[in-house]
Amino acid sequence: MSVVRSIISGCGSYLPERIVTNEELAERVDTSDEWIVGRTGIRQRHIAADDELTSDLAIRASQEALAAAGVEGAEIDVIVLATSTPDQTMPATAAKVQAAIGMDDGFAFDVQAVCSGFIFALAVADNFIRAGQAERALVIGAETFSRIMDWEDRSTCVLFGDGAGAVILEAGSGDGTPADRGILTSHLHSDGRHHDILCTDGGVSSTRTAGFLRMRGREVFRHAVTNLSSVITEALEATGLTAEDIDWIVPHQANKRILDGTAKKFGISPDKVIITIDKHANTSAASVPLALKSALDDGRIKRGDLVLMEAMGAGLTWGAALVRW
Repeated sequence: MSVVRSIISGCGSYLPERIVTNEELAERVDTSDEWIVGRTGIRQRHIAADDELTSDLAIRASQEALAAAGVEGAEIDVIVLATSTPDQTMPATAAKVQAAIGMDDGFAFDVQAVCSGFIFALAVADNFIRAGQAERALVIGAETFSRIMDWEDRSTCVLFGDGAGAVILEAGSGDGTPADRGILTSHLHSDGRHHDILCTDGGVSSTRTAGFLRMRGREVFRHAVTNLSSVITEALEATGLTAEDIDWIVPHQANKRILDGTAKKFGISPDKVIITIDKHANTSAASVPLALKSALDDGRIKRGDLVLMEAMGAGLTWGAALVRW
């Protein structure tokens, strides 16, 4: 029986020019390169210029993804942009991207699931394609988290960076088996009981300002390994696959200890985990597509590989997608 599959036909990324090293941060707050690397694996992060908006990053990543897929902006039916740092409260940042790429038809909107945002956006776009409401989708994760950092809080300001990544999804077909190319399955979750362990201390409705990011790191870490392990198991069971079948894990880049802990729990070699946190830090919704693009550029991910993408973020939110490349 033939089934519709969403195939990733192109991937793009963009990182701001400015790089801030741990040593530079150590001049501003009470921290050190040794402390940051030992606890997080982060060595540097990219920071957007003062005149660079989230939409600017998203547009650059989208243009690269379109070029990689050999598709014009006018051929896109839907844009789903994941961000927690939109240009404006309204309209959606996706609308700016739509105009910039010459997409005069279709529809564009933002989703907000923080660090899980790209996985949520990917699942939403995939479902539009499966339902026959779109043939091609542009899925973006873009953030300027530097704008919501308290640069005097050493527990958070060292963790985050700015960037954007994007993929093109195109409708394809398969026979309904795990050998099909495309998105095989996706699984999303949230638990609002823990909304206050990772949040901002502001908002339009509450304080009329964006606020600064606040995090209770130990609690987030505890939930991360448990929730990510659970959703990975869910994705594997849905397809009848095992951890041994996975060629590459492309995880949200939050903390190297979380990445190592999740892989260890499944007996997966660290060599199969795509890690960019050392160069990018935590770019929230942008981290998964940025890591994906890195692994495509250096030739690690190849046609036919089974790729697991997973993330957990504020909300709490978490999700996973299994993709046959």
